[in-house]
Amino acid sequence: MSLFSTLHMSVKHWPLVISLFSVLLVSGCANNDEEGDFSADSGEQQIYDEAQRYLNARNFDLSIRALQALESRYPFGKYAEQAQLELIYAHYGAYSPEAAVEAADRFIRLHPQHPNVDYAYYMKGLATATASQDFLSRFTPTDKTLRDTSFAKEAFAEFSQLVTRFPDSPYAADAKSRMVYLRNLLARNEIHVANYYFRRGAYLAAANRGRYVVENFQRTPAVGDGLAVMAQGYLILGMDDLAQDAIDTLALNYPEHPALNKEGEFDTVYTQDGVQRSIINKLSFGLFDPPKPPQFDSRKGIS
Repeated sequence: MSLFSTLHMSVKHWPLVISLFSVLLVSGCANNDEEGDFSADSGEQQIYDEAQRYLNARNFDLSIRALQALESRYPFGKYAEQAQLELIYAHYGAYSPEAAVEAADRFIRLHPQHPNVDYAYYMKGLATATASQDFLSRFTPTDKTLRDTSFAKEAFAEFSQLVTRFPDSPYAADAKSRMVYLRNLLARNEIHVANYYFRRGAYLAAANRGRYVVENFQRTPAVGDGLAVMAQGYLILGMDDLAQDAIDTLALNYPEHPALNKEGEFDTVYTQDGVQRSIINKLSFGLFDPPKPPQFDSRKGIS
């Protein structure tokens, strides 16, 4: 075989050779990462120090590996309980809220009297609150009140446990502020649901949602919208007395609400006398400028 033929065949196979070399290189690096840092003779102190180094560098994947290795090799060592506690934070930092909740539950179950068990309750609340968020939503502005609120309800319950059981915990103050935020979020979500019912023509269901906000989420910013929802729903349903009560309460407590005009009257096209259609809508026999379903969100100044 000529030198040219040999060279040609070698060049033709270079992509395959390079691919195989890349696979072997990556595998070798992976083995070094997994085995080099925590060899069979690695001591407890050495692994713990490595875990702390990774945590401080916010390299949560490697810190998880180190903490799990520490607990596995030295389950009764002096750092075992600390490793379990720090594993909660490591999972949370690695954007694995389900794993963080599981680790927190495990620590609470195994060490209910531990002096730092309040931290486990706190981290469980944090992880639960973020369980419904995907990776991108953590870095892009989104209206969380439009998302599934089941995790918010669970997180509120977890923070409530912390505040009730450990009122003097250093995490209690932050937990309370997060509970206020979550309560506001849940109240606003109820208004979104009421707006959806308005769009579907389910006016009684909408009014009931507004009343639920007023009765169960007092002192939240959504209460004004709850009253406006009640007023609008009762107006459409012909329940004039209930509507007027809601309007009076709204005007008394939220005189600047966008659903009220300058005279403090409820400003809506869905009045006690029926839908007030525009001239264009009437002349076009309903084809143009149709009345829009009532929608309430005082955060944006619309109603």
